[in-house]
Amino acid sequence: MPLTNMQMRDVQSVLHPYTNLVKHRETGPVTFVSGRGVHVFDDAGKDYIEAMAGLWCTALGWGENELAETAERQMKQLAYGHLFAGRSHEPAIALAEKLKEMAPFANGKVFFANSGSEANDTQIKLFWYANNARGETKRKKIISRVKAYHGVTLASASLTMLPANHRSFDLPFDFVRFADCPHYYRNAEAGESEVDFAGRMAANLDRLIQEEGPETIAAMIAEPLQGAGGVILPPKGYFDAVQKVLSRYGIALIDDEVITGFCRTGNWFGAETFGMRPQSVTLAKALSSAYLPISAVIVSPEYVDLIEAESGRIGTFGHGYTYSGHPVAAAVALKTLEIYETRAILDHVRRVSPHFQKKLSALGLHPLVGEASGVGLIGGIELVADKPTKKTFDAAKAVAATVAKFAEGEGVIVRPLMGDRIAICPPLIIAPGEIDELFARLTRGLDKGLDWAVREGLLAP
Repeated sequence: MPLTNMQMRDVQSVLHPYTNLVKHRETGPVTFVSGRGVHVFDDAGKDYIEAMAGLWCTALGWGENELAETAERQMKQLAYGHLFAGRSHEPAIALAEKLKEMAPFANGKVFFANSGSEANDTQIKLFWYANNARGETKRKKIISRVKAYHGVTLASASLTMLPANHRSFDLPFDFVRFADCPHYYRNAEAGESEVDFAGRMAANLDRLIQEEGPETIAAMIAEPLQGAGGVILPPKGYFDAVQKVLSRYGIALIDDEVITGFCRTGNWFGAETFGMRPQSVTLAKALSSAYLPISAVIVSPEYVDLIEAESGRIGTFGHGYTYSGHPVAAAVALKTLEIYETRAILDHVRRVSPHFQKKLSALGLHPLVGEASGVGLIGGIELVADKPTKKTFDAAKAVAATVAKFAEGEGVIVRPLMGDRIAICPPLIIAPGEIDELFARLTRGLDKGLDWAVREGLLAP
């Protein structure tokens, strides 16, 4: 089909993230014009269930007027204000207070940024700054994990361990080290229990730390579950075992809650779901239900004290962004947190998530699906060429991307990820009937994908 006028305008003017830009010139974009609840509508009027909440972020769905009205009021009252040089304003102060109240660990203060990438970039700088303040100047290395996703700035992309984020960008930087991906389905040895697998992951981490030198490592950063890496849940006992290793060497844990924060896993934070005890937390996405860009780093008192003391020695804390704590974004985030509480969104997630997880688990019976797993209102499936052997497809065949396109044709948006995994992460407001429709549409997409794979001879004989 020829491109529409809007598609042509896009192709001629917009450089798209995470897109094959050569193919895009031929296919053009899918252009959306409106949204309501868990649904979005394209420029032809077609309805889609947005089963990825945008990019894991639009927790309250589309058309939330209270957030729009809050933005309007704040924009009229104080459209911009910054936090540099000791200046402040009520929305930033109130939001910081609320986040400290909600945080799942002993906390000191809050630093605001505009995206998860900026916040995780900030995490690196804060831990370097603090370690320099206490004279541990060799502690510069950050441990991340294979299949981790922590952002796309130069530093945060270095923490991300997905090949496309490094290739031709001359990344990662050499201060990052990578521990194992704790994916039990893919990486466990024959007969190995989840607990034993977690123990082996922790032992490998211990070995890595010893090889690098504990005195050179500033922190380990980890998502409670690995999101863009495939919605990979940690095995039983994983964070307990890992944190014992980190404690042994005085290494801090940074909790990246960009995807899991604010009810997604059935608790306020993923740290609560998986037993993490971090020294610092990164928040973004659902913080404002993605209605405006904002992120935050919540730092423990020990590190706040170090950072403040070092700023006194130097004369300033030389870090920050023009839009850190932007009053309109902060006001919208504060209203978002209020809505989570007043509408009992966490209780809703806990009520509907068993139904969501039952539907997700049932996808494991589909001939294309090797693993289907999740928690709360997030899940992932892995497509395989042969279920008993877990044989993978040739990556060049782009099976997950093809299936996701079939699903899109059926009116549901999911996200294909590396390793032929498909992520599902709907708005938190999704109702049981909408969950049924989501999985009905996705199953039709999988069925069409199966027919295509058979025609292409992609399945194991």
